[in-house]
Amino acid sequence: MTLDAIIAGVGPWFAAALPDHGIYALMAFAFIAGLARGFSGFGAALIFIPLGGAIVGPKLISPILLVIDGIATLGMIPLAWRGANRPEVFVMAAGAALGVPAGTAMLALLDPTLLRWSITIIAISLLALLVSGWRYNGAPSAPISSGVGLIAGLFSGAAQLGGPPVVAYWLGGKSDFTRVRANVVLYFSISSVFSAISYYVGGLFVPAVFALTVVILPSYVVGLYGGSKLFGLAEERTFRIACYVLIAAAAIIGMPLFDSVLR
Repeated sequence: MTLDAIIAGVGPWFAAALPDHGIYALMAFAFIAGLARGFSGFGAALIFIPLGGAIVGPKLISPILLVIDGIATLGMIPLAWRGANRPEVFVMAAGAALGVPAGTAMLALLDPTLLRWSITIIAISLLALLVSGWRYNGAPSAPISSGVGLIAGLFSGAAQLGGPPVVAYWLGGKSDFTRVRANVVLYFSISSVFSAISYYVGGLFVPAVFALTVVILPSYVVGLYGGSKLFGLAEERTFRIACYVLIAAAAIIGMPLFDSVLR
């Protein structure tokens, strides 16, 4: 049975909520984004937002990724709660509580083309931060942690791109990788709640978000699972280089200049 037949069988309301083009491309992009996150721990938004935004626009693609990633990673929260430095996470989340609504306002109010160019610039800048290997080497403090949370929250609210500042900050500390990973997972579970509330208040949860989530979620989950399995088959450095290449390609191809190619 084809995807079109399945969509038609669900009901006219479901079909009406979907865009008239690009569904298969969005499924492919979700799989690649999930694969990247599965084997490297980052990069899903940096890949999916520029490419998906070129098809359905940034105001639709950001809520879609929020819902998809929230559902797909729900099972990671209990272990992260036990392993994280919770006071440190809560301090950073306090900054995100201010940053996320501000970023959401940008997403809701800015011109879509201007926002897409901004997302491209942010994606390339954050990629440069990751590639540079820069890490914050000072001792974590409440003002700095909350400041990083504010910046990450702003990026998350505007385009779900809050990962690199948080990862770069915590990887430079004295915590081991297991603690850092738990901190990141717990922080983004809290930040996602802020994003969900802000997106709801901003009227961004339109029917198309949930219709596309139903269609795209399986591809993202398969990508996550495949990426986690592939992680043990090659060196981490190899996978991270592959992610960098994918992110750079997504940021470039996702520019408004190339809309005719994706559409």
